Amino acid sequence: MQKFDGVLMASGGLDSTVLAYKLLSEGKKILPLFINYGQHFFATEEERLVEVLPKEFSDAYHKIDVSDIFKNSNSIMIKKIDLTKQAAVDDDVFLPYRNMFLLSSAIAYAASLNIKNVYSAFINSNHAKEIDATSNFLDYITTHFESMGDVKLHMPLRNHTKAEVLKLGIDFAAPVERTFSCQVYANVHCGACANCVDRQKAFQEVGNGHI
Repeated sequence: MQKFDGVLMASGGLDSTVLAYKLLSEGKKILPLFINYGQHFFATEEERLVEVLPKEFSDAYHKIDVSDIFKNSNSIMIKKIDLTKQAAVDDDVFLPYRNMFLLSSAIAYAASLNIKNVYSAFINSNHAKEIDATSNFLDYITTHFESMGDVKLHMPLRNHTKAEVLKLGIDFAAPVERTFSCQVYANVHCGACANCVDRQKAFQEVGNGHI
C-alpha cells in the first residue's frame, strides 16, 4: 500500500474540494475517500469529484458503499422529490446521525490502512437540526476519536464561513464552479435547499467583494 499522510473525506462539494487543494498546497499525500451512504445524488457527486480532484490525488481515489444503512430513511437526501410539488424544508432534508456515521466510517477506514490522519471539510453548521455538525459536537467527537485510537481527525475549515472557503478555493485555483453541493436534486443545483442557498450566498459575497 502506498504511503499516505491522510484520508480526505471527499464528496465533490465545495468544502471538500477546497480542502483537497489546501492539502495539496501543503505538500501532503492524500487518499480521497468517497462514501456512498445511499444519497440519491451520489452519481453526480462522484462524477464531479473525479472532475474537481487535483490530478495529484485522483489516482488514489477510493469509494466505499454503505448505502444500506439509511435506505429506509424518509430524508429527501435518500428519496427524491419534485420541488414543483413539495418544498425542500430542513426537517425533510435532515438525515439523523449522517455526519457522525461518515466521520466514524472514515476514521475506521483510515485505521484499517494504518493511515494516521483523517481530514474532513465540515464547517460549523447554522442549521438547527444538524446537531452532529455543531461546534460543541465537533469538539467532542475530535477528542473522543483521539482517545480511542491512533487516528487523528483534522477539520481545518471548521471556523470558516462558506464565503471564506470559496475565497480560499479561488486563491488555490480550485475549480469551485464545478463543485456539486445540492441535497435535493440529483443533477443540478435546486437553489432551494440549505446547501444551495449557502453556496449561492457565498458566490454573491465573494463576487461583490464583501470578503
